[in-house]
Amino acid sequence: MFDDRRPIYLQIAEQIKNDIVSGALAEDEQVMSTNQYAAFYRINPATAAKGFAQLVDDGILYKKRGIGMFVAPNARDLLRTGRRDSFFADVVDPMIREAKAIGIPLNEIVQRIGGAS
Repeated sequence: MFDDRRPIYLQIAEQIKNDIVSGALAEDEQVMSTNQYAAFYRINPATAAKGFAQLVDDGILYKKRGIGMFVAPNARDLLRTGRRDSFFADVVDPMIREAKAIGIPLNEIVQRIGGAS
């Protein structure tokens, strides 16, 4: 499940974000506790807590004292907006720059994308 390339707490946060974006976790739905998460994935509870804390700091999860962690009401929209911005910055904008540099007209790119399945 976890790889060696990035810290585990970041991978935990990313997995929960993916579950929210995909709809596997709904807004205001309770998520596993850090201890449950740590036990399930056999990782240090402090590592799981660090991943959850990152999500709280980012406004993706919120705490209900004595009850647990929940998906924030706007989490899915927030994540989708961030991913959309990253997609344009990391994928589309460099592609357009390269296409211009090598003389590919924008309409050809649009045609190619429109024909992709």
